[in-house]
Amino acid sequence: MFDAFSPALIEMFVDSLWETMVMVAISGLVGALIGIPLGVFLRLTDDGGVLHSPVANRVVGGIVNAVRSTPFIILLVAIIPLTRLLTGSSIGTAAAVVPLTIAAAPFMARLVETSLREVDHGLIEAAQAMGATTRQIVFKVLLPEALPGIVAGLTISFVSLTGYSAMAGAIGGGGLGDLGIRYGYQRFLPEVMLAVVLVLILFVQAVQSLGDWAVRRLSHR
Repeated sequence: MFDAFSPALIEMFVDSLWETMVMVAISGLVGALIGIPLGVFLRLTDDGGVLHSPVANRVVGGIVNAVRSTPFIILLVAIIPLTRLLTGSSIGTAAAVVPLTIAAAPFMARLVETSLREVDHGLIEAAQAMGATTRQIVFKVLLPEALPGIVAGLTISFVSLTGYSAMAGAIGGGGLGDLGIRYGYQRFLPEVMLAVVLVLILFVQAVQSLGDWAVRRLSHR
């Protein structure tokens, strides 16, 4: 069944796996750098937040919801001008990082906001009673207490990004998705498609296991 795997194809498989790892890692890290502050802002400005501001919360929350509700395949095409502006091209691994990051950031923001909601409000009130500033409340109370939940949310995000990166292959984004479409689908090599699926399953399992391990190490409950 796997006679079609020539040395050249195996080399392409390795390169595609590396491209997928690069896409997921970069977009996940940049998405986290954007999404975590967004999630903190949404929690601080929400009802019961330290910086309660309904207008700001609705505006930012509306933007986050708008991006989250856009199907990724449509987002890929819709922001091609921005992708070309930032990377100089609309195809390839670097180009795929742009829509992946834009898709990841609001998703992570909502997961971070949800984790911060789980922090006991009594701890925040106690910190306020001791004269803690907003910055101190965020970095000494909210984030440390919610860290296991935030890491769990980031793990979910990285797993989702793996699926999105495969979808990016539909428009030449590179990675395993591109390999599966070009060889498994367009050239009628089902064994290649099967191999791509198996590798993606193993990759997702590795990401999930690493995230679960990190959550167990960070959890102090």
